[in-house]
Amino acid sequence: MSSTPQNRYKADLRELKFLLFEQFPLQTLLGAPPFEAWGKDECTMVLEEAYKFVCEVTGPLNAIGDREGCRLEDGKVITPTGFKEAWKRLYEGGWKALASDAEYDGQGAPSTLTLAVEELLCGSNPAFNMYGGLAHGAAEVIAHFGTKQQRGVFVRNMLHGVWGGTMCLTEPHAGSDVGSARTTAKRLGDGKYAIAGTKIYISAGDQDFTDNVVHLVLARVDGAPPGTKGLSLFIVPKVRINEDGTLGEPNDVHVGSLEHKMGINGNATCVLNFGEDGKCIGELVGEAENVGMQQMFMMMNTARIGVGVQGVSVGAAAYLSALEYAKDRKQGASITNWKDATAPRVPIIEHPDVRRMLLEMKARVEGPRALLTKLAFHNDNVEALKGKDDQAAAYHQGQVDLLVPLVKAYSTDQAYRVAELAIQTYGGAGYIKDYPVEQCARDSKILSIYEGTNHIQAMDLVGRKLPQNGGANLQAFLGDVAKFIADNEKHAFVGGLVKDLAQAHEAVAGTAMRLLSWFQSGRMNIVPLAANRVLEMMSELCCAWLLCDAARIAHDQLEKLPPGEESAADRAFYEGKKYVATFFVRNILPHAKLTAEILGREDTSALDIPTAAFATI
Repeated sequence: MSSTPQNRYKADLRELKFLLFEQFPLQTLLGAPPFEAWGKDECTMVLEEAYKFVCEVTGPLNAIGDREGCRLEDGKVITPTGFKEAWKRLYEGGWKALASDAEYDGQGAPSTLTLAVEELLCGSNPAFNMYGGLAHGAAEVIAHFGTKQQRGVFVRNMLHGVWGGTMCLTEPHAGSDVGSARTTAKRLGDGKYAIAGTKIYISAGDQDFTDNVVHLVLARVDGAPPGTKGLSLFIVPKVRINEDGTLGEPNDVHVGSLEHKMGINGNATCVLNFGEDGKCIGELVGEAENVGMQQMFMMMNTARIGVGVQGVSVGAAAYLSALEYAKDRKQGASITNWKDATAPRVPIIEHPDVRRMLLEMKARVEGPRALLTKLAFHNDNVEALKGKDDQAAAYHQGQVDLLVPLVKAYSTDQAYRVAELAIQTYGGAGYIKDYPVEQCARDSKILSIYEGTNHIQAMDLVGRKLPQNGGANLQAFLGDVAKFIADNEKHAFVGGLVKDLAQAHEAVAGTAMRLLSWFQSGRMNIVPLAANRVLEMMSELCCAWLLCDAARIAHDQLEKLPPGEESAADRAFYEGKKYVATFFVRNILPHAKLTAEILGREDTSALDIPTAAFATI
């Protein structure tokens, strides 16, 4: 048996190119500031080279990382076999510097392309990709909020893989209640602070790729107000940095233990102890105290989009693995010959329920991927329009803000659902580690929990994002959907789907008004009960809209294709777009209308039941 690691990752580049250049025309923004160095050919080449990289380098290490995990030896983290070399090749290839500014030797790529590349990196090896993703996010915070001196010392090293990086929020007693953090920062009188406390669940908390890891740590300065308003953000390197930029002595940052997890085993999720010996030194990000949460929200926002990418990527990997298996695995006779014991065995993709599961997986991957791409395209428009058309830029920024909780929560919920369906498609084989989909299920479950649980995303949506800008962002979103409905009522193909889309649109708009009435009447206790459902129905509306838009494009392109074998691949691709939109609208979107009816009942049984009545134990 060969000892060479096997790549089991697959991606559909045709799908990514469709999103980038047909549905969301990135080429209209290329060749002009701030993307003057980029054209369609360059973007296509980057996608293809990224896919080649992940199939050769990171994909073969995914199962190894899951099987070996990380280990702690003499207080140092040892990562799985091959990870250290992969880290070197990742940064030599410039894959983590795609979106970085030229000021830091980055390539300034548009978000739409960057997130497509991130899907390939995440999907091929989620645990490995988190190390670089967290370092990049931490570097962006320092680049945005840090002093000139901090930017010079930290940012380039973190963006180019010389140093790692993390975000340190969660504490043992607090969980998601960040405001009750007990980590302290004591002023030392020289602009430095003595940091003391423990943080848990710190992804990429340590590794053996780099000589230093730069932790961004939320802590409370003596005398600061309680809650999140009294938190400050500190740069706390694992190893102190000398005046000349070289590394100095250890900074009293210790890995207390590694978490033993369900998935993402190749990533070192650490308990970090700061200041065990009273010698941990940190410095404020920037110069102001008590603004830590505002600063950290920048990284959390980026991380939430990144987690949405993880959801899409892991779900897509599970789906394509199941599709390949279903085409190859022969079992049972065709339904047309089910009574004939001598009938030939057929590939399981011919069985109706397997086809249903495959089409549902396809829908639950392609809908969230389109949602993610739409957010990225809005973000690219913000960058392109800033200083030129501020009103248009504000519209696009408002849509980014509105869509972030949807991208994070809905994409990750669907990832676990898709992984479960993939296992079911495999049958018993899906439950064993010889095949990749059971790892997809384990790796994907954390996605709905970290970077703010999906309920936190839902509360952010209903409490902050829907009323933001006086409700203008929501109205713009609903207006965009309404315009699509009006423009396509008589379309030869999509016209048959927009009636259902209109009903879901009405359900979402009506639910938004119902939420407003609850807020105005002081019935706040109902809001948390409804929040997750509101996010889900709004996501279903958005995904249905975007899949219908893709089906419209596909239908129109099909009419232009010449007959014959030369166009067969494109024909199959576009037909898939039409069927996935039909399935989503007929089988998933009706849930939005039903949810509105359920919320209209204003059921409070979950609040009314006595605690003792849950179980008599």
